[in-house]
Amino acid sequence: MQKQTISTRPIRSLEDALERCQVLGMRVSRQRRFILELLWQANEHLSAREIYDRLNQQGKEIGHTSVYQNLEALSSQGIIECIERCDGRLYGNISDSHSHVNCIDTNQILDVHVQLPEDFLRQIEEQTGVRITDYSINFYGYRNSEES
Repeated sequence: MQKQTISTRPIRSLEDALERCQVLGMRVSRQRRFILELLWQANEHLSAREIYDRLNQQGKEIGHTSVYQNLEALSSQGIIECIERCDGRLYGNISDSHSHVNCIDTNQILDVHVQLPEDFLRQIEEQTGVRITDYSINFYGYRNSEES
């Protein structure tokens, strides 16, 4: 029963991510640890190529294939986030429910935790007949106010 509790807890730190790997029986290889450490240090969404480049710049030799395979394994198990975009996938460190601010001019995706008022959620439930159990919101905007 303890395993069930651990595996459904949100992952909010590198330690949580490493623990989840162990609970799920995933080997925490040197490469997998490098990728998780980088995602938690970067605190932003990165492409597989950016992850590969940054790790190699840090002197942590890791192959393209290893990066892709580890990202796929980690995201398929819910340990990291994978965002599908028209120009490819981006990976981030937060796997629990959250929303995104998409910055149009910098092409960044920022994680934010938004809590909608209960009366607003009830209003949506009444309009749709669907009981809301979770939600995620995508915001779009410019960092440069001149662009808007």
